[in-house]
Amino acid sequence: MQSDWQPRWPIGPEDRVLTAGSCFAQHIGRALSARGWGWVETDPAPPGLDDAARAAGHYGSFSFRTGNIYTANLLAQWLSWATGDSRPPDFAWEEAAGWVDPFRPAVGAFPDCASMLAARAGLLARMRDGLASADVLVFTLGLTESWQFRDSGIEYAVCPGTLAGRFRPRRHRFVNQDAAQVAAALRRAIALSRQVNPGLRWLLTVSPVPLTATASGDHVLVATGRSKAILRAAAAEIVAADPATDYFPAWEIVTDPAAAGRFYAPNARSVRPEGVAEVMGRFFAAEEAARPAA
Repeated sequence: MQSDWQPRWPIGPEDRVLTAGSCFAQHIGRALSARGWGWVETDPAPPGLDDAARAAGHYGSFSFRTGNIYTANLLAQWLSWATGDSRPPDFAWEEAAGWVDPFRPAVGAFPDCASMLAARAGLLARMRDGLASADVLVFTLGLTESWQFRDSGIEYAVCPGTLAGRFRPRRHRFVNQDAAQVAAALRRAIALSRQVNPGLRWLLTVSPVPLTATASGDHVLVATGRSKAILRAAAAEIVAADPATDYFPAWEIVTDPAAAGRFYAPNARSVRPEGVAEVMGRFFAAEEAARPAA
């Protein structure tokens, strides 16, 4: 069977690989780690945490303990803060459980605002160190929809008022990014990472997980089609212009009509373990075929 992907350059067990992005990126990191490849976790869980606590705190999900990074713009924002190109806002949301970081609310609450800000500063330092020593960054594009400050354009991880915080129409706005905006954000993220590590290669993917809700006003089916088409087009634009970037067709493998939907769970959204295994099996097979013989 002919491979549906020929890597531009090989990735192997000796390479230090960072993963970030939407929820599907978690599967890539876990598969690399399970195979003994050089997946890098910059913020490992402290000793003694059980599996439930690790999952709740987003330990082991991505290379950076940011939680999901759904958009290219949010990734560029994180890398701007990590590289010192800009400074993050110094505020937190006070909730009943404690103080929550507005830009990674899924990781949990902190006892006070100062400890939350200190934890974020530590995260940014580890992000920079991770970038500096990595060989490849795998980023899974997930969404075009996002929520931002009206005045500054600073982007939240999720809509305020969902996981934490409170939505304020006068301060917050919905943005549905187009292909030019996504491509520009990707170019900025790549440029920022290469300020720290000029040799860093990027592997882009598009998440095969469809939207479960939309703020666009369209039906969620239409919103999903728009989002995935834009993300795929932006990724193609980046790869065409930069030989140190590549694209892996995770989205295409899962959504291929020949798959007849068998890689999706009954909710028609979550990717079954068999789907993840198929995606990663093709990834490893193509990488091994691309590596020169010993």
